[in-house]
Amino acid sequence: MKQNVVDVLMYLFENIITDENPVLPENEHMFDRLEDLGFPQHDILLAFDWLEDLAKIHTDLLSSSADKPVINSQSVRIYSELEKMLLEPDCISFLIHLEQNQIISDVSREVILDRVIALDVELELEQLKWVIMIVLYSQPGEENAYAWMENLIFDTNTGSYLN
Repeated sequence: MKQNVVDVLMYLFENIITDENPVLPENEHMFDRLEDLGFPQHDILLAFDWLEDLAKIHTDLLSSSADKPVINSQSVRIYSELEKMLLEPDCISFLIHLEQNQIISDVSREVILDRVIALDVELELEQLKWVIMIVLYSQPGEENAYAWMENLIFDTNTGSYLN
């Protein structure tokens, strides 16, 4: 059921959200457009909620607060059972690869995992790449990581992320 939420997000990001238009157009107009394209109403609403929550996370990260946990970059991230259920092993390997090569930060990783859990659907690697790209696009200071992900997704000559 929620698999289509990922499809809605991918469609919105690929066709609507651009450098010239970095925010989602008016919800009512966009809702009608997505519905005309055949996306179920429920999935459209879930996708809008997902994007709104991502914007809230961005706002929370920008606000400074002493009670926020600090992520120690020397620590090792242990994936929860839920995360392992939602992400195939190659997805977790990909996230580790991005971290080890300093493409994503620890904070970005946590935002990505938060958004994966919010989708509450098992993701394949290609879907995870889109989620990562959407998250990085929304985070200030992640322009290089976003560009790397964009090249990876749209470069048809890339056979493996380990190249």
